[in-house]
Amino acid sequence: MNTKVKAIIRAQNMLLKKAAPFLAANGVPVFPVREAGKSPITKHGLLEATADATKVERWWNRWPMANIGMPTGPTSGFDVVDVDVRESGSGYESFHRAVTRLRAEDWALRVLTPSGGMHCYYPTESGRSQPNWVSAKTHIDFRGAGGYIILPPSVGTCDHDLRQPYTLVEVQTGANPIDGNALRDFLEPEWAQRRFATKLGKQPKEARATALKAWVATRPEGERNAGLFWAACRMAEAGNNFDTTVEALAPAAEHCGLADREIMATVHSAYRHARPAPAVTTPQEEPRPFAVSRQAVLAL
Repeated sequence: MNTKVKAIIRAQNMLLKKAAPFLAANGVPVFPVREAGKSPITKHGLLEATADATKVERWWNRWPMANIGMPTGPTSGFDVVDVDVRESGSGYESFHRAVTRLRAEDWALRVLTPSGGMHCYYPTESGRSQPNWVSAKTHIDFRGAGGYIILPPSVGTCDHDLRQPYTLVEVQTGANPIDGNALRDFLEPEWAQRRFATKLGKQPKEARATALKAWVATRPEGERNAGLFWAACRMAEAGNNFDTTVEALAPAAEHCGLADREIMATVHSAYRHARPAPAVTTPQEEPRPFAVSRQAVLAL
């Protein structure tokens, strides 16, 4: 268990005024956030985050009830998955399915938020910086480079302005990094498809069939037919005939759990809908105008 994790564990039982400089002294960069809120107090917010305990102590002497903000990503050494609970829905079910699929249960810390949501802290992977993203429809956010979260023992407000603490509820040893892209791919198949299409377009034509096979073979349950259909459309658009596409994609589709009948029906459907790329033809000379002699006209 590293020093930062130990510091967060110990700080949860301290007053905010004592916790902030203690965290900084143990290598956790922090910055002041408005009392019971999430907005930075200082002008440059998370960009001013520091592990200088003296500076942090001055801040909390000035704002003793300020919440404690921590930048995520390489700056702190933690990527954080934020599972929200709102009137429009909860992210818990989606996150549980993602964790099971990706085997991503090796977080370092788990913190319950005042609204009933959850922050799962994962150690960052050395040399890798992952961006923030928001998955509004699944109520899950990812806090990486350029993001921040609120640390215990901070407090927040929930229903009827009732104040509730950020509560550390689980600590795990042997924590492992999480792949933010893989998590978003699982939560938002449409986003995964767009990201893959961008990568596919940059590959040589001869390598695309191999990439499409791998794409189909790794589609999760619920996305298998859609994944095969999309891949078959790309094969058709590239000018491949039906038999070539079946030969390329059928084994991958079988691997991910589709039956032969489903595979053939899906590929047939793709060929009915796909628009093959227009053939490139060599421009030909326009025919010369037919010459009619004066005598021929007079003879008409």
